Amino acid sequence: MSNADLLARVTATPYEQLGGAPVLRRLVDEFYDIMDRDPAAAGIRAMHAADLTDVRGRLFDWLSGWSGGPPVYNARPDRKCIMSAHAPYAIGPAERDQWMGCMRQALAGLEVDEDVRALFEAAFARLADGLRNR
Repeated sequence: MSNADLLARVTATPYEQLGGAPVLRRLVDEFYDIMDRDPAAAGIRAMHAADLTDVRGRLFDWLSGWSGGPPVYNARPDRKCIMSAHAPYAIGPAERDQWMGCMRQALAGLEVDEDVRALFEAAFARLADGLRNR
């Protein structure tokens, strides 16, 4: 890796390291596709509406800003603090683990460097654990 490549990688946001909007969209879509079809995720799937279109958009928008990309979630009229958005749901270790299981599978399906995958997985694990309310 050249010095220029190394510098670009070090200064890139996680959003850029992941591959920007197209890869983030694939991640979000695959996450919800897994959640929708995997019986092991039934507990968290039950917390969502039958139609996942709106939540796909909200998660994509939120993750964009969270990972250093465009802060589009902040412009949404329906935006909520992530803690407030999840407060109505009982989220314990089982729900956290179901969410992380879906996200790990979705991340594994992306063609990104292992260190980028590990970066996101660690950050998602902290986020998921922080949303526990029981």
